[in-house]
Amino acid sequence: MLDVKLIRDDPELVRNAMRSRNNAWDVDAFLAIDLKRRSVVSELEALQARRNESSRVIGALMKQGECDQAEAAKERVRLINEQISALEIKQRVVDAEGFELLSTAPNIPDPSVPTGCDETENRELKRWGTPRDFDAEGFAACPHWDLGPALGIIDFERAVKLAESRFVLLGGAGARLERALINFMLDTHAAAGFKEWWPPVLANTDTLFGTGQLPKFEDDLYKTATTSDANEGCSIGDKACQTAGKLYMIPTAEVVLTNIHRGEVLEAAQLPLHYTAYTPCFREEAGSAGRDTRGMIRVHQFDKVEMVKFATPETSADELESMTLEAEKILELLGLPYRRIVLCTGDMGFGAAKTYDLEVWMPCYNAYKEISSCSNCSDFQARRASIKYRDPGSFKGSRFVHTLNGSGLAVGRTLAALLENYQQADGTVIIPEALRQYLGGQERIMPDPA
Repeated sequence: MLDVKLIRDDPELVRNAMRSRNNAWDVDAFLAIDLKRRSVVSELEALQARRNESSRVIGALMKQGECDQAEAAKERVRLINEQISALEIKQRVVDAEGFELLSTAPNIPDPSVPTGCDETENRELKRWGTPRDFDAEGFAACPHWDLGPALGIIDFERAVKLAESRFVLLGGAGARLERALINFMLDTHAAAGFKEWWPPVLANTDTLFGTGQLPKFEDDLYKTATTSDANEGCSIGDKACQTAGKLYMIPTAEVVLTNIHRGEVLEAAQLPLHYTAYTPCFREEAGSAGRDTRGMIRVHQFDKVEMVKFATPETSADELESMTLEAEKILELLGLPYRRIVLCTGDMGFGAAKTYDLEVWMPCYNAYKEISSCSNCSDFQARRASIKYRDPGSFKGSRFVHTLNGSGLAVGRTLAALLENYQQADGTVIIPEALRQYLGGQERIMPDPA
């Protein structure tokens, strides 16, 4: 969520940020609501002051025995109370309007982010590894959606029978490979100092609001039925409260990991905090229509190992760099060619101030495909989730932390990349050395006769 003071003090900066993101968020509409709110608050405070003064006068008149004058003063206080009640209702309405509009504003891009309209204006920063030349090896690379079924380790047809399209069923070596990748990723991150968590995969409304999925992306989420007393105690505005009481299946572990400290004030000495978790992830909207409709690239349910960081504003830029290197380390240990790109302003996610995408080489596409996205969200999520820290030696009171998140990695896409990049002419798949200890020393995936 944006800082209201920033919008008031530098509306042109916010307007330029929205234009750079191709976003039509209306700065002037928010300023008009904010002006109305401040006018109501000012009037309310003046009435409250009058009421307090009248109450003191009534007390003095009663002591002096001026009962008639005291009764007249009480009538004036009664009328003031009616005005105050009406203004308090008006303030709640205006507050809700402002909050609802503010909650739909995306984050302001970091000054280092390149300006651009869409993904065509993202910038490549580095490449690692050399894609295999299958033609030189004398055979055509098989796509993972054919290779997996041929090996008997992926069954797309039965997955449709069990659920619907865009779901995946893994069996035998496929299931073991998925589990091995999860353990390998978690162990690697834990060795780098990330604390592992095992969080719920259902989250409430406040949790999804905190990281920015609600209210904007309500339609992309799988959700449970509304419970009774849905709106009781809701803290995120009238419109958002319409969804309160529901539980949502998380689209990423970022949601729950970031909200571990929702509503808390941390100590500066605790920062930075580095967290990681494996969770299944669920997305009702599985990507752009007509794109990557085959295989494991865009599906409704997928496994992912996530990294989340809490940092000070002064260190968050460096924390983004180290987080991205941590995700790259997974790809390098697996020997998978990849590239790093920085997203332009028009292609960044809602809550991000800066994002690096890692794209792994996929022979079936003859192209790189996203496998990790690492973002610095600055104080955007922390404002929504009220996550602060204090440092008495540096400043008074408390400040919002900066939150960061990154895939470390998307497991299903990693499995697909391994199958395609390590396939052999005989139809088998070599297992990278880094994974073999998680598979009992197995070196190759052979066809499963079952």
